[in-house]
Amino acid sequence: MAESTEEKGNGIRINLEEIAGAVGDFGTIFPILLGVAIVCPDVNVSHFFLFLAAWYIIAGFYYRLPIPIEPMKAIGAIVIAEGLSGGEIVASGIVVGVLFLLLGLVGGMTWIGERIPRSVVRGVQAGLALLLLKTSLGYIVSDALFAAVSVGIIVAFFIASQRTRVPDISALIVLAIGLAAGIATQGMPPFRLMPLPALIIPAPADFIAGSWDLALPQIPLTLTNAILATSLLTYDLFPKKGVDPDKLSRTIGAMNLLSTPLGGFPMCHGAGGLAAMYRFGARTGGANIVAGLFVLTFAVAFAPPEVLTLIPFGVFGALLVFVAIELGKHSAKTESYLVTGVIAVLTLAIGLTFAFIIGMILAYAREWWEQRQRSGQKPVS
Repeated sequence: MAESTEEKGNGIRINLEEIAGAVGDFGTIFPILLGVAIVCPDVNVSHFFLFLAAWYIIAGFYYRLPIPIEPMKAIGAIVIAEGLSGGEIVASGIVVGVLFLLLGLVGGMTWIGERIPRSVVRGVQAGLALLLLKTSLGYIVSDALFAAVSVGIIVAFFIASQRTRVPDISALIVLAIGLAAGIATQGMPPFRLMPLPALIIPAPADFIAGSWDLALPQIPLTLTNAILATSLLTYDLFPKKGVDPDKLSRTIGAMNLLSTPLGGFPMCHGAGGLAAMYRFGARTGGANIVAGLFVLTFAVAFAPPEVLTLIPFGVFGALLVFVAIELGKHSAKTESYLVTGVIAVLTLAIGLTFAFIIGMILAYAREWWEQRQRSGQKPVS
C-alpha cells in the first residue's frame, strides 16, 4: 500500500516509520551547531535551529522525499577549531550560496565534480576529523566524568543501531543528560522569546576570510557528498523519483542565500544523512516535516543564550568525537592513501585550505605519473 501511495506521487506520509527516520540524521547536526555557538559568541544558535527547521519542512514539501538538511561540516569544524566570527560565517554562506545556485542554474555540477579527485575529498574529510579530535581533547580532559559517560552512551547506541532498526539518538540523549545536569547545578535559565532575525551585512574583510578559510574547503565536500552522492543515492533508493544533482545544487544555493544573511548557519544536503533517514524508516517528505518540527523546539528552547552554559564541556567533547568518527570513517574509502594522508597531516600543520590546494596538485601529479607509467614512457628527469 505504501508503494502505491508513493507511485501516485503523494510523497507525504507521517507514521511511526517516518518519525523514526526523521531523527536518523540528528547525530551530527546538534554537536556542530552548538559547538559553533559555544566558541562564537556573536551568533544566535536559536536562529541556526530556526532556519534549519524551516528548510527541513520546505524540502519535505518540495522534494516529497526524505532529503536531509545539514550544517556544512567543513565550515562548522573550522569555526569550532579556530573560533572565527559570525560575520565570516555569514560571508561564507553567501559565497557558497551564490556559487551553487549558479552551478545549478547552468547545469555544471557533474562537470566540476568529476574534476575533483576522490582522494582529495577523502583527505578533506580526514583533515576535518583530526581538527575536531584535537579540539575535543581539551574539553574531554577538563571534564573527564561527563565525557566518559557520554562516550559510553554514544558507543552503546552505535552498536545497537548497527544491529537493529533503533535510530541512533545518542546525541539527543547525551545532550538531554547534560542539560539536566546543568539545570540541577545552575538552575533553570529565564524564559525568553526568540529575537527576530536581523539582516547581517558582512564587512569586506569577512568575505576574504570567509571565502579562503571556510568556503574553499567546504566546496569539494558539498560538490561530492551533498550533491553528486546524494543525487545518486536518491536514484538507488527511489528509482522513479530520483533527484537531479543540479536541482540539489539550486536548493543549497537558495537556502544559503536566503538564510545566512539573517543569521542562519550555512546548510547543505548529505548522502550519509539520506542513508540514515532511509535506514530507520523514512520514505517520504513526511519525515522531513517531523524533523523540522522537532528542530523548531530547539530553536525555542535555546532562545535564552544562558542555555548554552548549562552543557558540561565533557558532553560537548564527546559529541565532537562522535562527529569526528563519522567524518573520519569515510576517509578510508580513498583511491590514494598518500594524497589523503598528506592532506590530513597538512590540515593540522598549515590549515585546510592550503592542504586542499596542495592535495589537488599532488593528486593530479599522481594521475599524470600513472598515465606515463601505463604508456610505457619514462618521465624526463
